[in-house]
Amino acid sequence: MEEWEKFLNPYKQAVEELKIKLKGMRKDYQLNRQSSPVEFVTARVKPVQSIIEKASTRDIPYDRLREGMYDIAGIRIMCQFVDDIKVIKELIRERSDMKVVEERDYIENTKESGYRSYHLIIEYPVETIDGTVYILAEIQIRTLAMNFWATIEHTLNYKYSGEYPPEIKKRLQNAAEAAYLLDQEMSEIREEIQDAQKYYTKKRNI
Repeated sequence: MEEWEKFLNPYKQAVEELKIKLKGMRKDYQLNRQSSPVEFVTARVKPVQSIIEKASTRDIPYDRLREGMYDIAGIRIMCQFVDDIKVIKELIRERSDMKVVEERDYIENTKESGYRSYHLIIEYPVETIDGTVYILAEIQIRTLAMNFWATIEHTLNYKYSGEYPPEIKKRLQNAAEAAYLLDQEMSEIREEIQDAQKYYTKKRNI
């Protein structure tokens, strides 16, 4: 277990640093009195048992985990509107403290289940007492509606191990379409929503 702790420590450090940096985006927008594309940020390090199971399923040798498993460190950035996703991914691409090595667009290329999200695989340097360790981390960018659906689907996946009964599968697909339509509707009235939020914030601060 001590070896696992040593292996995972750079990932834990990366997650804490990335949370601070990505939350900093929201603060920068607020300080400049602009609507932030970032609603909130969450993060986690994959549990050891999950790493072992995934390594076994995908035939990843333990001595190749750093290179072969990109989601040991996982960051989720939630936003209000679909267009915010484009803004956030551009901000991340332009940063000098992390390097985007792969992108996966599950919004344009929706999964069969209905899953929608935008994934960035980044290479991130972590400073340790033994020198710089470069790790891979996955950043998922999604709207609140996408995240609600994905959270429910993830929970059901544990129950059914991905083998959903036909009725559940169909209902999930219908719910994903409903979430998509909700995002479209919210985008149509984006300016009204943001004006109302600015008014509320200003009134609350008086």
